Amino acid sequence: MKRKTSREIGNIGEDAVCEFLKDNGYEILNRNFTIRGGEIDIVAKKNDCIAFVEVKTRKCDALQTGEQAVDNAKRQHLINAANRFMETLDYDCNGRFDVAVVEMKEDKVTKVKYYVSAFDASAY
Repeated sequence: MKRKTSREIGNIGEDAVCEFLKDNGYEILNRNFTIRGGEIDIVAKKNDCIAFVEVKTRKCDALQTGEQAVDNAKRQHLINAANRFMETLDYDCNGRFDVAVVEMKEDKVTKVKYYVSAFDASAY
């Protein structure tokens, strides 16, 4: 079996998180919103709140957990990209930063851990 690239593994994780969000009443507004210096994996909306979701997909035996991978530098990039995304909207809403950690084994998703309001932009 051909080994999947990091991008292919990431896409599997993002697809799983999008399904999780849709099942929980969210509308997916954007995937892989990219600006210079930052990217947001998933932008989703529920009621009057926009969730900026960072997805980390890991094999069960990974050296670094998905939670550990969302460090201060990554958070700053997410905040910058979220600010730019909010500028594109023609309506007011609240935003928050969520983190989804997807665990995989043999190219299959085994677990999705979803952290609502995983961090706060005011600390940066």
